[in-house]
Amino acid sequence: MAKTNRPKKPNLKSATKSAAKSAASTDRDQIKPSAAVLKAWRLAVRTRLNAYAPYSKFQVGAALIDENGDHHPGCNVENASYGGTICAERNAMLRAVADGAKSVTDVIVVTDMNPPAVPCAMCLQVLSEFSQTETRVWLADLKGIKDSVLISELLPRHFGPKALARGLAR
Repeated sequence: MAKTNRPKKPNLKSATKSAAKSAASTDRDQIKPSAAVLKAWRLAVRTRLNAYAPYSKFQVGAALIDENGDHHPGCNVENASYGGTICAERNAMLRAVADGAKSVTDVIVVTDMNPPAVPCAMCLQVLSEFSQTETRVWLADLKGIKDSVLISELLPRHFGPKALARGLAR
């Protein structure tokens, strides 16, 4: 029997690994923190020391950069009722609003974890109210910034003012 010149079957395992590797090396891997982000990281590291976390012992510091370049720090504050606990990111956002901020360009979160923790869903929801799709969340530990991700990647379908308006229009 003669050999036919059939096209080779693609090696899907190899292609999947290649695609995963390519996806992992996105533009965010090349993004370096600006001087303003590094300043906010230092502020978040210092503010983390003020965290009130007697129950979880999990201290978190955060700092936000607003549309004017101003920095707004926050730390987590626990409460014996647990439901009254406020995360560092929301604490920083509330402070930013009290300081007059209208929007956030960067969120820096500092934990003593490897890899650093991402904001919880409740924090992402609150942050998204004041963020654009390109707002960057910088994930850091006590030694430096380790990663960054767009808020729209962490919470791709947030419930915001536009969704509320559509619901109220019915």
